[in-house]
Amino acid sequence: MYEFAVTPAVTQIRRRGVTITEVAPGGLGSELELEAGDRVVKVNGRVVRDYLDFRFHTGGETELTLDVLKKSGEEWEVVVEREEGEDFGLQFENIAPRQCANECLFCFCKGNPPDARPALFFRDEDVRLSFLYGNYTTLTSITEDEMRRVVEQRLTPQYVSVHATDLSVRARLLGVEESRADISDKMRRMMDAGIEIHAQVVLCPRINDGEVLLKTIEDLAAEFPRVRSVAVVPLGLTRYNTDERLTPVTPEWCRQVIRELKPVQKGLRERLGTTFAFLGDEMYLRASVDVPSRRHYGDYPQIEDGVGMVRSFREEFARAMRRLEKRPPRGAAGLRGTVLTGTLFAPVLAELVARLNERFGTRLKVAAVENRYFGPEIVVAGLMTGECVLAAGGQIEGEFVVIPRQAHKSDEPVMLDGTSLEDLSARLGLPVRALDLEGFAAMVAGAS
Repeated sequence: MYEFAVTPAVTQIRRRGVTITEVAPGGLGSELELEAGDRVVKVNGRVVRDYLDFRFHTGGETELTLDVLKKSGEEWEVVVEREEGEDFGLQFENIAPRQCANECLFCFCKGNPPDARPALFFRDEDVRLSFLYGNYTTLTSITEDEMRRVVEQRLTPQYVSVHATDLSVRARLLGVEESRADISDKMRRMMDAGIEIHAQVVLCPRINDGEVLLKTIEDLAAEFPRVRSVAVVPLGLTRYNTDERLTPVTPEWCRQVIRELKPVQKGLRERLGTTFAFLGDEMYLRASVDVPSRRHYGDYPQIEDGVGMVRSFREEFARAMRRLEKRPPRGAAGLRGTVLTGTLFAPVLAELVARLNERFGTRLKVAAVENRYFGPEIVVAGLMTGECVLAAGGQIEGEFVVIPRQAHKSDEPVMLDGTSLEDLSARLGLPVRALDLEGFAAMVAGAS
């Protein structure tokens, strides 16, 4: 049951609440006559700032009062009785991220070309996005209101860029004073409230490696299981980041870090039952060292940060091969094209695709794409651009091109330099398919 109380439209309305962008046909929101463009301002008298607030304030409630600002300007009060767990069927506008106030030495935004899309220069520092998408925050400028929200709404886990527990080193890396660099009380407050933390260390040669890194890991491990894991990933320098305080990553340095951490990881497994401190895959690939076993990564707590992706990909590829074995694609021999990837992952992918070609007769070629946009030091596939693909045109063979799905935006087929897949296809004269492993396997399975 529900009822409406409608007040006349007003001339000037302060923008508040969260905007509805989509209403599912036949859903509760549709029954309430809510429309795209309406704004939910309050739930049971509590202010709604974004869709996280809406979800929190409506969660578990069966009797609700919504204050809605209609797109026409009318203000509605909607009284709702719903079944337990019944969904409103509403989609809301994306969260507008809070901007970072640090001046990190290694910030990737500093490595963008000057003519890059404006969005690439936006540095977010938002505990909401940390909870929703695993974005890392430094917690240096978190407000009391944000802290209360994390605790009250249980926005767990939180992903925190620690980088170093030595305050002087952390302050230097973040470009802030030591008082701001100290987040120990903030982390402890979160942990005491049951908020799980995953930490990150962007490892910069000669700054936070060596003894500083070992101290950081030990300090964080002392808080296990409240601090659940630490991802140690190497500094990434583009040709545009020329800060003389930063030292480029080398294969020799990667091998040294692996050697130093191996006994530490073994000790952590014995003590905590988990590797806890995980090195990014890039470390192993740059060092020409095999990535660890499946057991090393446990439940892959930081795979989105490039930790365990190679091992996970190998396992998923093996499963895809087994599925194809059960139902071999009849037209696989007619599948001829080029799969593009970054220079770092190319040898791994080439080995796996060679098995596919041998077993099913596909004629797929793996080509390594040098990053012309950011510079050759950027070797990961996800930062491939249209410019990079076009420059690799001489390596392309066959009737189509596959690029990694993560090389374009999640919400539209546009690459980092603004090149659309449609334009890329036209300029190459071949269809370009942006696929993840599942999509790639489906393409092979559907060959006829």
